[in-house]
Amino acid sequence: MKRLIFAMLLTATIIAPSVFASLPVGAKAPLFSAEATLGGKVYGFSLADALKKGPVVLYFYPAAFTKGCTIEAHDFAAAMDQYHALGATVIGVSHDQIAVLKKFSVSECRSKFPVAADTDHKIMRAYDAVLPQDSEYANRTSYVIAPDGTILYTYTNLNPDQHVANTLAALRHWKAMHN
Repeated sequence: MKRLIFAMLLTATIIAPSVFASLPVGAKAPLFSAEATLGGKVYGFSLADALKKGPVVLYFYPAAFTKGCTIEAHDFAAAMDQYHALGATVIGVSHDQIAVLKKFSVSECRSKFPVAADTDHKIMRAYDAVLPQDSEYANRTSYVIAPDGTILYTYTNLNPDQHVANTLAALRHWKAMHN
């Protein structure tokens, strides 16, 4: 029943997308560690460790296995070669339990990038990525974070269509400025 209500809320907000609050460009990204899964294998993800390797695309999504979140996961998975070419790490975050995310990471993320469990909502709150209609869920918000921890780009829209294109464009712009 809760998924049905969530699907109705999600559908209503996709019809009339609007700009929601998010952390501003230039702000320091809050560091976090979380239980994550890649290809069904659980491990501890650390944003600080990921930033040592290069920029990070951190994206929040409402719920695993819902229509928009599945589309978005497929889009990120299909673009992973482009992200790797730009030296970027991608991590998805939702409120889902790790058991659900283990399956989602294999089937929808196609074992290409990790997804992390934010069951206590601390990460989504720190990033101002809470769905206004239901605080149990994350809003669909994407961040690009520079290796120094500065937020380079943010985009919030429940429609999943432009998150990959927009974050890739932001990474390309950053890379061009740092080569």
